[in-house]
Order: sequence, then structure tokens, then C-alpha cells
Amino acid sequence: MIQISAKNLSKSYGEGDAAVHAVSDISLEVGRGEFISIMGESGSGKSTLLSMLGALNSPSAGSYEVEELEVYKLGSDQRADFRREFIGFVFQAFHLVPYLSVIENVMLPLVTTKKSMDQKRALAQAALERVGLGGKGHRLPSQISGGEAERVAIARAIVNEPPILMADEPTGNLDSVTSKEIMSLLEELNSQGMTIIMVTHSLECAKNANRIIKIADGRVVEDTSTWTTKSEVCDCAS
Repeated sequence: MIQISAKNLSKSYGEGDAAVHAVSDISLEVGRGEFISIMGESGSGKSTLLSMLGALNSPSAGSYEVEELEVYKLGSDQRADFRREFIGFVFQAFHLVPYLSVIENVMLPLVTTKKSMDQKRALAQAALERVGLGGKGHRLPSQISGGEAERVAIARAIVNEPPILMADEPTGNLDSVTSKEIMSLLEELNSQGMTIIMVTHSLECAKNANRIIKIADGRVVEDTSTWTTKSEVCDCAS
């Protein structure tokens, strides 16, 4: 079943001869439970595309639906509600608040929900358990490793149990061993039914997905399936 449908998405900055066309006329569909890797050189438009798919960056043209909901016809408040319900975000930079504990960082997306503090803490603890950090909720970000910080960022992204996870270079700041661990975690989340769309520069990491979309000059130039075994070494930090 199709979960995400983008038709003729384009994004330009500036006007006239000075306009920069970051994304040009991209159409794609993503089925529920797919794991998609988006690849491309720096400046190819892959992160701009992800930001539009994540309802963070309005397209200049085209349409975008998630679960048959026309995302960019929503008002700003409705779109914020949509993101909170449907999408978790993981970025290359961890964006952890340094003076909050690990569990408090994970609880941040729950601030505006009508849940009790005990309920919020329980959900955050459950998310930390899912990423293998159940015993480290009391620590500060400065007291954990880079790989653990990325796991905290993933826990924060999934604490609302969104059906879709979007990750922009989630292994970009990690060594190869830790990167492999993060990719294994993403695979596990995908095996539990979560749709994942990941931007990566690494072909080895991209092969952990079941589909690779290659972007060049703001356009899709290749869209292929991959049957790479899960045991293949992932040199994601190279």
C-alpha cells in the first residue's frame, strides 16, 4: 500500500536568471514499511528533497500526500501536528540539549502532548530501551559516546511512535564500527514496520535499504531495488 506520494516536486531559490533549482520535477511513491536510501553528491538536492518529504520545506511546485493527506495544503499549525504524529527526524548533528539528561532530551517531542509527566517519562524510557540505552537515561549528553548520542537522537525521533522515520546522514559523524551499529538499529526499526527514508553519501550504508534512489542536479537519475544481505559489512563512515 502506498504511504507517500510525491508528484512533480520542485524547489527553487531566487528568481529569474539568478534562480537556483535545488529539486526539479521529482515524482516518487513509497510503500508502507519500505526502507529507502537517497544518494547523491553534495549539492545534488537530496537533503532538500528530504526536507520537503518531511513537511519542513514547502515546494515551489508539485504535490505531496502522506496517507492520502495533502500535506502542503495544511496550515502551519496543522502541518506541525502532522509532523508530530507521522514523522520522526534524525539528523547528522545530534542536536541534544547539553544541560538536559538523556531521558529529558528524549521527552522533548512530548512537551505539547496532553500526557502526564509519568506517562511522558515512561514513553521516553521505552524508546531508550528500544535503542539499547535503557540504563543511561540519567546521564548528560557529555557523558555518553557519539554512537550513544545518535541512539538518543533516534529514541527522541521515535518516542511518539511515528510511522515514518526520516534520517539525514545519520552516520556522517560516526566511525565505521559505530555506523554499522546505527544501521543495524535502523534495520531493526524497519523490520518492526517503520517506514524509513534515509539520505546518505555511502553506497555501503545505502545497500542496507531495500531501495536506492540516486539524485543528480535535483532530479532522480536511478531508482533501484537492492537485495544486499543484512550481514554485509557497512563501512558507513568512509
